[in-house]
Amino acid sequence: MKIRKNDTVLVIAGKDKGKKGKVRSAHPKDGRVLVEGINFIKRHTKAMRQVRQAGIIEREEAIDVSNVMLLCSKCNHPARVGFHFLEGGKKVRVCQACHEVID
Repeated sequence: MKIRKNDTVLVIAGKDKGKKGKVRSAHPKDGRVLVEGINFIKRHTKAMRQVRQAGIIEREEAIDVSNVMLLCSKCNHPARVGFHFLEGGKKVRVCQACHEVID
């Protein structure tokens, strides 16, 4: 997966299309990312003694990684991500538009 935790992304599909946010967590096995302020859902909860309040709780839900694009820090545009190997053999992510190293 080309998107990692703490990346800034732009939502390109869905009800929050056009919004920007920071990735809180990435789930590569499921192909989903949790983005701050994106994809709020309403969860109806039952009271559990003193542990939890009953009612409708709004919280963020994970969004599919295909619905977000990484924002390049240099050109400040959503960009496709490629990989290059540095001289030391380290693999880094690269913006395909401006060829700037993202990592």
